Amino acid sequence: MSSNREINFNTGILTETELGLILDALPVDITFVGKNDEVKYFNKLKTRIFKRSTSVIGLNVEKCHPEKSLSRVKEIFESFKAKSMKVAEFWINLENRLIYIRYFPVYNGNDYLGCLEVSQDITDIKKIKGEKRLI
Repeated sequence: MSSNREINFNTGILTETELGLILDALPVDITFVGKNDEVKYFNKLKTRIFKRSTSVIGLNVEKCHPEKSLSRVKEIFESFKAKSMKVAEFWINLENRLIYIRYFPVYNGNDYLGCLEVSQDITDIKKIKGEKRLI
């Protein structure tokens, strides 16, 4: 989608095109699951950790996870809807890389809108020592 329609945020204005390109430039996999537990969006990184095809849009999130993790996924989503959990964090080893996976509930006031899943390869980040400054 390429659009110059502007979206007004409290902190600035972006076009739809800018917003899409910004989300795709982030060095993390992002997937948003709406309040009805259906996949609504994912960013298009060239090097996604967890590959996605547009066929997942509209699917129940349960169809996107391995059977063995379904009960935990359901528990997390129910906790977010009940506002009893603010984040769910996991890390796994995948092909000799350390993957950090976080789920965040998204609310509009008191209304649950859905869940944002953010996955990041932190293998190289964990190796950082000391500091590296701009100057």
